[in-house]
Amino acid sequence: MEPIGFHSILILLSVAVVLVALFRFLHLPQILAYLAAGILVGPYGMAWIPDLDSTRTLGEFGLVFLMFTIGLEFSLSKLVAMKTIVFGLGGAQVLISTVVFGLVAWWLGVAPQGAIIIGGMLAMSSTAIVMKMLVEQLEQTSRHGRHAMSVLLFQDLAVVLFLILVPALSGELQQSVWSTLGGVAIKSMLVLVTIIFLGRWLLRPLFHQVAATRLREYFMFTVLLLTLASAWVTQTAGLSLALGAFLAGMMLGETEYRHQVEGDIMPFRDILLGLFFVTIGMMLDVSILRQMWLLVLACVAGIILFKTILIFGLGRLFALENGVALRTGLVLSQVGEFAFALLLQADQFHLFSAAVSQVVLASVILSMMVAPLLVRHNGNFAKRVFPSYNRARESKLGVIRAEADNAAKHVIICGYGRSGQNLAWMLEQEGVSYFALDLDPVRVRDARDAGKPVVYGDVTRRDVLEAAGLSRAVALAISFHNVASSLKILEITRHASNNMPVIVRTMDDADLERLNAAGATEVVPESLEGSLMMGSHLLLLLGVPVSRIVRHVRDVRRDRYRMLRGFFHGEDMFDGKETHAYQERLHSITLPDKAYAVGKLLAELPLEKAGVSVSAVRRGGIRGPEPVPNTKLVAGDVLVLYGAPEALAEAEKILLQG
Repeated sequence: MEPIGFHSILILLSVAVVLVALFRFLHLPQILAYLAAGILVGPYGMAWIPDLDSTRTLGEFGLVFLMFTIGLEFSLSKLVAMKTIVFGLGGAQVLISTVVFGLVAWWLGVAPQGAIIIGGMLAMSSTAIVMKMLVEQLEQTSRHGRHAMSVLLFQDLAVVLFLILVPALSGELQQSVWSTLGGVAIKSMLVLVTIIFLGRWLLRPLFHQVAATRLREYFMFTVLLLTLASAWVTQTAGLSLALGAFLAGMMLGETEYRHQVEGDIMPFRDILLGLFFVTIGMMLDVSILRQMWLLVLACVAGIILFKTILIFGLGRLFALENGVALRTGLVLSQVGEFAFALLLQADQFHLFSAAVSQVVLASVILSMMVAPLLVRHNGNFAKRVFPSYNRARESKLGVIRAEADNAAKHVIICGYGRSGQNLAWMLEQEGVSYFALDLDPVRVRDARDAGKPVVYGDVTRRDVLEAAGLSRAVALAISFHNVASSLKILEITRHASNNMPVIVRTMDDADLERLNAAGATEVVPESLEGSLMMGSHLLLLLGVPVSRIVRHVRDVRRDRYRMLRGFFHGEDMFDGKETHAYQERLHSITLPDKAYAVGKLLAELPLEKAGVSVSAVRRGGIRGPEPVPNTKLVAGDVLVLYGAPEALAEAEKILLQG
């Protein structure tokens, strides 16, 4: 294998740095910059870097770490929580797309083995582009954003199956296809079960010992060894490197060292992923593209149109509104980076000709270049195609108006997460009314069951804030730390009133000046407030007199700290980003007529043994905090429980079944 030269590395890095800066200036994903860099410097572009085996090997390492990251972020609990949309909408989209695109490829002369893989490639969408742009546009928690992420979650799972299929389809298939696939399936299951079994029994004790050394480089080397060893095992078994890396990531993702692993592996992953996309760009033969440009354009148009229509139709079957279904289809209409992973594997096993590979590669790259335009303007497309979509949104505003109709001289709380709930509790203690808006439907449902004035609504929209009584409110609090959203809310609020106090939460003082300039009355940087609070406690210990506010903070910490620890997590309890210290939470349960707990005293139920405490009971619209042990439960009671997720599940079973 001829090594890549120093001058080639220098050229590659220089071009990549310039193009990433240019694409960032144009607000385009950096994946496209890496692809463009590969096209420019590769053997079919300027030919500054020859097509060497060493560059492709680096690309394979990038693929390994891509799949390792997917495995690390893979959450079985999240998959189960959203199973209807993930397996229903996501499964149908991948299956139908694979079959249709595969049949078209077969009809155009591609061998059946290659046609199946082409179908799987084109069924995938770009997680990197879609997630980045949805977050930038504040749409990741919208209805179409959540459904798009559910489909992407299933695609992450499906790509593993296709990576197993590639080696299986690479033979001559002289025996029947089903017997070949059956043999590969049995072999795959044996390998998977062996790796997962060994991982569950050996991984946690191993990393306990490694972490005990407190040597960061030793920890990092162990992670790299585990990843590459797992990849080598699956490759030796006739499967793919990427599959083993995915399994290694999935096993590590179930341990308490997940966040440390993610932080340590990030630099390697980002560099190698960049090289992976560069090597993909180097594979594109521009001359063939010039000869077949009409076919490529037809393929891109067909892919985008078919996937949009398919997802729209499936969305309607799953009871989505016309506008939401169309927006979900537009967001997912492109082909994604997993197509490159499958293409690289298929190219190694020669599943289709070079000409077919070039057409598919060009179509994938062009669809990804069109994707930012479609994602950015998905809302405008939906409004133009379905004018009734705006009327449906108006009806939801009517719900918010009805809920906030009696609210006056209240505080609008934007975001009902941990900070928003703590803020609401303090307002309740002082008898100040509030009205909260949040985009997590599970959190909103739990909070409303507990009798809280919380509704579902996007606080970055002017009409939502106006429906929540912005003109009648005495103050507004932004309880989440998202600077882009905060700036948008400040613009809306200051347009309505220049005098209304607005308090904004942020992580640190990096954006303090921008937020103040945008009209924030007070900006609360958490890192600075933590230091101030430590200073307050130190002064208390030294006997320095304090104000009423400091006494109130001291009383909250001393007497009511337990009430501030728990909060309604909603769907973000499944995102895997919380540490063990924050796993305890609040959860509301409504007792049906035939529940086991109906007619029994709280003291008779072994809830404390399960590790759960009852922080409140709501009955007939009246909420009683800290109920006494001899409280007798009746049907329709809403119990607000506090505890860890496993304990809450056990407590729910006790209350309902005994």
